[in-house]
Amino acid sequence: MFLTRFRLNTARPGTRRLLSTPQALHAAVMSSFPGILPGDRPAPGAPRVLWRLDHRARAEVMLFVVSPDRPDLTHLVEQAGWPAAATPDDPGWQTRPYGPFLDRLTTGSRWAFRLTANPVHTIRRKDSEARKLTAHRTPVHQMGWLLDTGRQERAGIRILEKPPAQRLLPSGTTHHGSPHHGDRYELTVTDTRPLAFDKTPGPAGQHRNKVTLVTVTYDGRLEVTDPDALRRTLTRGIGRARAYGCGLLTLTPLTHTAP
Repeated sequence: MFLTRFRLNTARPGTRRLLSTPQALHAAVMSSFPGILPGDRPAPGAPRVLWRLDHRARAEVMLFVVSPDRPDLTHLVEQAGWPAAATPDDPGWQTRPYGPFLDRLTTGSRWAFRLTANPVHTIRRKDSEARKLTAHRTPVHQMGWLLDTGRQERAGIRILEKPPAQRLLPSGTTHHGSPHHGDRYELTVTDTRPLAFDKTPGPAGQHRNKVTLVTVTYDGRLEVTDPDALRRTLTRGIGRARAYGCGLLTLTPLTHTAP
């Protein structure tokens, strides 16, 4: 497994095209692997290519990729990087083996984390209707999606709670009847983005396979409860829409302020 970081040059037209739709960026990321053909799907339960955009500042956008194979991002550097500055020692992106980090995960260790995900649930307005998949729209419910006990257990993590002295709300206070209020946990929603795009390009004015989704970026702190489950999470992703920049969880030591 490999972890790759690439900084996009936001001044270039190619960057703006890639950022205009997750479908374009997904295609560009998958083109970084010569062994993956269009339409290839990972085997069930196998590690897969995951990617995430971090909008760290107005002019700083970072692309992170976790992949079973080492990528070649030459085409991304040419479209959306600084090709004139590339050298054999610094081609314009950084890739390092991910295995040594995964092997160091231990039960009880604590980390800062970042995750962009597509938190959804199913609803049914009438008993006669089929259940419909819909996005969580409010921060309280978006946080509740990640704080779900079963989801944390499957991911091999426990999101840490704040010490009582650091909570702004009285101990035990809930928000709208939910036990998953934002002041209890070391968890924040830092970015919510509604997206709508065509999965298949069509003639002007026509929509083919319209995709609509809401992405949410979480920052927080966690404790490892099951290292093997967490390794699977880090290499296979969390939740839906993983082809569109969701599901990639990254960890950094707690001495760092940002994952």
